[in-house]
Amino acid sequence: MAAASFSVPSLACALRSTFLGDDNGLKAARARPAIAIVRLPSVRPIIECKESRIGKKPVPVPANVNITLERQHIRVNGPLGELSQTYPNEIKVDWDASGFLKISKAVETRRANQMHGLFRTLTDNMVVGVSKGFEKKLQLVGVGYRAAVEGSDLIMNLGFSHPVRLTVPDGIKVTVEGNTNVTVSGRDKCAIGLFAADIRKWRPPEPYKGKGIKYADEIVRRKEGKAGKKK
Repeated sequence: MAAASFSVPSLACALRSTFLGDDNGLKAARARPAIAIVRLPSVRPIIECKESRIGKKPVPVPANVNITLERQHIRVNGPLGELSQTYPNEIKVDWDASGFLKISKAVETRRANQMHGLFRTLTDNMVVGVSKGFEKKLQLVGVGYRAAVEGSDLIMNLGFSHPVRLTVPDGIKVTVEGNTNVTVSGRDKCAIGLFAADIRKWRPPEPYKGKGIKYADEIVRRKEGKAGKKK
């Protein structure tokens, strides 16, 4: 029986024609038909946001406070001075004849929900500020630490090579008792908090000995120092 024989170049050409698609009597494979993909619109459930518990509370206005409301702008006058505020379009302000300010949302949006309680609190701070006022108390803790008021400046000795001098902003009053107790008072709660923070940042209280400037109601967490070598 004669053995079958074939040449290597002819086999390689046949394989190349098969895989590369040469037109040597072989028909190319037909392309698959395109399938149309249709995307269905997604339906999201509508979630109703609850009204802010702070925002829906009316703001009581004392008898010695006058309110002037002009569209989105409000002016509050009282014994301690005047404050004003401009509200965004998402917030609506109503003046009730019974002596209450009502803050509500003009539209139902996420931004309106975020600002509802905020502007109610800002409105209440203005009414309380011009009628009663706010104050922030600080204490200087440390050997040689002391403060004094000279004219419109607050001067503090805090262990630096030079005293620290801060100019008191308009509308804010600063008093010092016993050289270490500083009281910042006024009608604008935001301005009082900012100036008190400026005072404190010069010497924040450190956790080992408690030295520095701290708020009167602040609790400084103390740390234990390094223990000495045991004998």
